[in-house]
Amino acid sequence: MKTPFRSRLCRWFAASALLVCATVQAAPVAVPDAQGWARLTPQQQAARQAEIKRQLKLASPEERKAFRQQLRQQLEALSPSERQALIEQTRQRWQTLTPEERRRFADERREQVRAMTPAERRELLRQRREMLDKLSPKERRALREKLSTP
Repeated sequence: MKTPFRSRLCRWFAASALLVCATVQAAPVAVPDAQGWARLTPQQQAARQAEIKRQLKLASPEERKAFRQQLRQQLEALSPSERQALIEQTRQRWQTLTPEERRRFADERREQVRAMTPAERRELLRQRREMLDKLSPKERRALREKLSTP
């Protein structure tokens, strides 16, 4: 026969266990500020990127989706001139990379896409198409020219 004390103790233990489980659950991955990111040195960016990748690897598909959406929204909120400046800074940094570093980045991205679920891949493709629709005609033309040159 259960005593009232024993029943309360069991309920308290169950509630505590639920609280611990909820606390242990991973916190959402914070999206870095785009302009703040551009001001970081390549070494700082690499360290921060590694930390974000580690967090995303541990995150659920829903948390990864939320991260991508927040990042996309942040980039879309930039003015065209801010976006262009960010693109130029990124392009300049890419040009300074060695061919081995470029290959490594491409391989890492390829692996990230392969690790995605089919639903995540479809969502990524949908988001990219949506992003392309939002580009100005000048930006679209520049992208087409860039992609058509070998």
